Amino acid sequence: MLPVPRLGPYPDRPRAYPPGHPPHLPIRPLWLCRACGQPWPCAQARLLLRAEYDSHPVDLAIYLSGLYHEATHDLFRLNPQDGPTPRELFERFVAWGPYRRPLVEPPRSPNS
Repeated sequence: MLPVPRLGPYPDRPRAYPPGHPPHLPIRPLWLCRACGQPWPCAQARLLLRAEYDSHPVDLAIYLSGLYHEATHDLFRLNPQDGPTPRELFERFVAWGPYRRPLVEPPRSPNS
């Protein structure tokens, strides 16, 4: 039996900030933050990712989507019965990213 190839990116972002402190990267296959122990991407990782990809929002969306795929693979393999749902993982990894839509569309003015 051949090994299953990794399909998503390697989680190497965000870079450590401030330099010399542990980076907010995931511990795999648990997908917990290496620096603070929160579910990854933690709040600090999200802020750092937004800053790091500020002028490249498409790259951030692609990166997060790939990590969503990797996390889904890891977490369902670890705990198929009681793991997070696909929707929970999507909200955790992708929905907060640069192309999210508001929950409610803003009202249009009568003149538009």
